[in-house]
Amino acid sequence: MTAKEWTGEDASHALRRPTALDDKYSRGVVGLRTGSARYPGAAMLGVEAAWRTGTGMVRYLGPERAQDLVLQRRPETVTADGRVQAWVIGSGTDAAERDAAETAALRGILNGDLPVVVDAGALDLVVGAAAPVVVTPHARELDRLRADLGLSRADATDDAAREEAALETAAALGGVVLLKGAVTIVATGDGWVRRVGAGTPWLATAGTGDVLAGVLGAVTAGAVAADRRGLDDLAACAATAAWLHGTAGRVASGISGGEGGPITALDVAEALPRVVAGVLSDSIG
Repeated sequence: MTAKEWTGEDASHALRRPTALDDKYSRGVVGLRTGSARYPGAAMLGVEAAWRTGTGMVRYLGPERAQDLVLQRRPETVTADGRVQAWVIGSGTDAAERDAAETAALRGILNGDLPVVVDAGALDLVVGAAAPVVVTPHARELDRLRADLGLSRADATDDAAREEAALETAAALGGVVLLKGAVTIVATGDGWVRRVGAGTPWLATAGTGDVLAGVLGAVTAGAVAADRRGLDDLAACAATAAWLHGTAGRVASGISGGEGGPITALDVAEALPRVVAGVLSDSIG
């Protein structure tokens, strides 16, 4: 099995340039319930990425230390609960350290009707969710999720096996699987599958997954604001986010006919506006 490659042209169809008729709500509002006392930087990175992808508003709900970092870096972020069009949960959190109140709050989000990007420390709660979900596991997290779903350990020996595992997991989950790796696989349970190879090995560094989650939350909120909320729409958002993230990594690394150089997660977030602008103007593809 070889999935079709997701391209910049494909990504352009999932994004929309704002017009004079737009306001912050029509552009999309993304809520993030991410970060922890142990990993507060994950919250800041996800919020930064969401803003730089082009969302209309970011709401952040999280622990005080993480909130302080978010507001220091992005003072335009709203830290009060309210209207959102998509959620990002779990980045920078550890299920073993989550208290009962936070678990209840996350379950409330997962039992709602808004799309939810489920990352890292919230993956243990996703089985049985009523909300439309996109899970974003790496290989080890995929194995834990598959165990929760009653599936066997995934074969990660090649991309064809990874595609099969992503499709099977998506079918059991009833949502979208974005399986992270050198080649990212995006799949739904009805057989829709794409591969995204836009990145660079320099993206294998701490915090880039938090950036990806923020990008995906922003793209998804924009799609919901435009009334695109079907499962295929959600899958297209996931593939687009992976493409934007990978391309931003290449831009940040300075790859242009060569192999580029080291980057940090914040470098990737800061490259996103250039990448989004390029996609919308057809100058990056």
